Amino acid sequence: MPDNKRIVFAINSLAGGGAERVLTTLLGGSAPWRNRYDIHLALLDDEPRAYAVPDWVEVHQLDARHKLLPSLKQLRALTERLSPDATLSFLTRANIANAWAMAGRGRPWLISERVNTSAHLGKGRGAIAAKAMVRMAYPRAAHVIAVSEGVVDDLADNFGVQRARMSAIANPIDHDQIAALAAEPPAFTPAGPYIAAAGRLVPNKNMALLLRAYAKAGPDARLVILGEGPERPALERLAAALGIADRVDMPGFVANPFALLARAQAYAMPSNAEGFPNGLVEAMACGVPVVATNCASGPSEILADRPRSAVTGGIDVDAGALVPTDDVDAFAAALRRVLVEPRRSACGARARARSRAYGVEQAAANYWARIEAALAAPSRHQPDDNVSRVQGANR
Repeated sequence: MPDNKRIVFAINSLAGGGAERVLTTLLGGSAPWRNRYDIHLALLDDEPRAYAVPDWVEVHQLDARHKLLPSLKQLRALTERLSPDATLSFLTRANIANAWAMAGRGRPWLISERVNTSAHLGKGRGAIAAKAMVRMAYPRAAHVIAVSEGVVDDLADNFGVQRARMSAIANPIDHDQIAALAAEPPAFTPAGPYIAAAGRLVPNKNMALLLRAYAKAGPDARLVILGEGPERPALERLAAALGIADRVDMPGFVANPFALLARAQAYAMPSNAEGFPNGLVEAMACGVPVVATNCASGPSEILADRPRSAVTGGIDVDAGALVPTDDVDAFAAALRRVLVEPRRSACGARARARSRAYGVEQAAANYWARIEAALAAPSRHQPDDNVSRVQGANR
């Protein structure tokens, strides 16, 4: 019997975050392929691991310390030693390192883009360099797996990636694990019914919009914002200025958010940009109605089965409501509509049913189908020596 082909997955670390959780969920769902492939995982940074990896995955711990140049060198050395038949990387720095590591090897390398790249990289001198590296590396990948059609559009329109070499595969949601965690006692108990939101407290998540919309809607329910980040002081000042500080809870990072989400009256997602909004689908899996902005990328595909451009204004959907970005009035009105019974309960039930489209088994099968297609294809799309000019930047 011939030796199994060797597949190496790569990511910055497993220190916490949506991409890290998605990768470990996919690895956990890859058991049907473990007898056909030797599966390895390269971690660029030596950090405490927030997520477990199956014991049949061989983990290689590197120590790039969040820097690109050591990531390039160390992943290149690892691939020289392992000689993988294919690689698949997650997150921008790991993707750039993957391109460098596999340059000239004549074997396929794939990348998974987890964010709306233009929005994530932002503006400024560092962003210009980062975008240049993406434009240089991504089009040379054997295949680019995006988390939504909106991310596909962004990479095609702004980074020169051919649409024929991209596909959108939505993030997997582990419904059994969510149900088990949702049944646990919550770590934090609000003083009454509440609307929940979750996300890192950074500008793109636009929790300021949510505070303004909540103040305008004036619901009986409290507002609970889960997450931590640099915007906390500004958000606390805004809540005080709006006169709602005594009705807003910000307990910070909560290890098990599902116990809180499952008990919420509704889930609010006010983001300006997403790659794929994991928190939105996870809240839906908890049976909670949702109000979300129609941001790039993902919400319109999840909630309305339409591209973002096909949704104008705000619309009601089976799971709740979809509203324009940065529109306080529309978000407030949607909150009021969704919280009214019997609509709230009906939307919650439909949200749970809709979330079933994002199961682990289907996502894992889709990822492995792309890997196997790349293995079977002629070796024609390999990165050239231009990749060697990549120098210094961090995700």
